[in-house]
Amino acid sequence: MSDSKTEQTETGEQTSTRSVLDSLIESGVHEMNRERFGLLLSGLSAGLDIGFGPLLMAVILTLSPGGFGDLTTELLVASVYSIGFMLVILGRSELFTEHTTLAVIPVLDGQASVRQLLRLWGLVYLGNIVGGFLFTLLAVQLMPGLGVVSPEAFEAIALKLVSHDLQWLLVAGVFAGWLMGLLAWLIAAAQETVSRLIIIFVVTGTIGILHLPHSIAGNVEVLFGLFMSPMISPADYLVFLVLATVGNALGGGIFVALLKYGHVVRGGG
Repeated sequence: MSDSKTEQTETGEQTSTRSVLDSLIESGVHEMNRERFGLLLSGLSAGLDIGFGPLLMAVILTLSPGGFGDLTTELLVASVYSIGFMLVILGRSELFTEHTTLAVIPVLDGQASVRQLLRLWGLVYLGNIVGGFLFTLLAVQLMPGLGVVSPEAFEAIALKLVSHDLQWLLVAGVFAGWLMGLLAWLIAAAQETVSRLIIIFVVTGTIGILHLPHSIAGNVEVLFGLFMSPMISPADYLVFLVLATVGNALGGGIFVALLKYGHVVRGGG
């Protein structure tokens, strides 16, 4: 009797996990088949929306008597960092770091080609970067004049990402991509909006408090410094963007897409 219950439980867990995988494959194939301009606009929207997270980080740093290293400030900064991701993910805009996971899985399953994958990545990534650039231009022009953000806060946020060794940027980028891949998987498994909000808050808040380099949110963070501080050079920005992007793609593609797919399809029995 107990063996039968155990078998039913295991079967239920396997079916549930398979359902998550099927949902991700369906979503990935759908995105790959979308019209080119629609993908680009959706990526642009995500690049714009995600900028509110780094902007609110700068506001917290401006208002806080402490800075990075102060526990209360760090927790508040990590909390508001997640807001940009909530706007993007619940608003169903296209975010590159999600698609490093979502789009790899249909390719692994044989339902999409590498060419389709690269097309999706390229359009979404371009839209994200341009959107972040436009958001940053608006923020650095308007916010200091309104008195809600100081130039020093913009500089501090950027330096937190570019003042590390190149190896750190790459490895930390892998961890950020890993977490974003897990986020995509967990969002697919969650059924309710409240559950999804909590998942987004926890996962992206973790990225925020660890100051891991997320290529799209970090694009805005480092552009803040590039526009507002002589300590950030165009070379700093480009090196950050390349290493963070490669690290994010590796983390989401290998540690989540490949392993999760293998676990469900091959390890599930």
